[in-house]
Amino acid sequence: MIKCYNFDIVCQEIPDQITLAFNISGCPNRCLGCHSPWLWKDEGVPLDEHFLSLLIDKYSSGITCICFMGGDQAPEQVNSLAAFVREKFPHLKIAWYSGFDDIHKAITISNFDFIKVGPYIAEKGGLRSATTNQKFYFVEKDGSLTQYHFPPKNG
Repeated sequence: MIKCYNFDIVCQEIPDQITLAFNISGCPNRCLGCHSPWLWKDEGVPLDEHFLSLLIDKYSSGITCICFMGGDQAPEQVNSLAAFVREKFPHLKIAWYSGFDDIHKAITISNFDFIKVGPYIAEKGGLRSATTNQKFYFVEKDGSLTQYHFPPKNG
């Protein structure tokens, strides 16, 4: 069972969305320079359909998207939760931030609207770096992927 270390409503992770982002603990990637090394530990509350529903219902008037931040230790569970959100809350967009190099085979692309892949490599930078190895995709209606390039941070 994957666990939610914490959650927040954010506006910068997914373009043009107000996102309820779930930080999933137990990250197996251990990227050097990771901005969230506390997520390496397996801590938090079980991230299941009941917990998701409670929080989505609580924040539904102010969010447009759900984002799973992590979950690489159990991508099939992330996929299952995304399918649940897609069915029960069809008005919401769904995103996944993964440290895998590519989209994991356990993922059903149509369960998502956005997918970020790629481990953090400090010398290459994050999504706003021109040299990043990370890729952020929009999932098109036909299931194809369109890569999005974040504008660089100002100053």
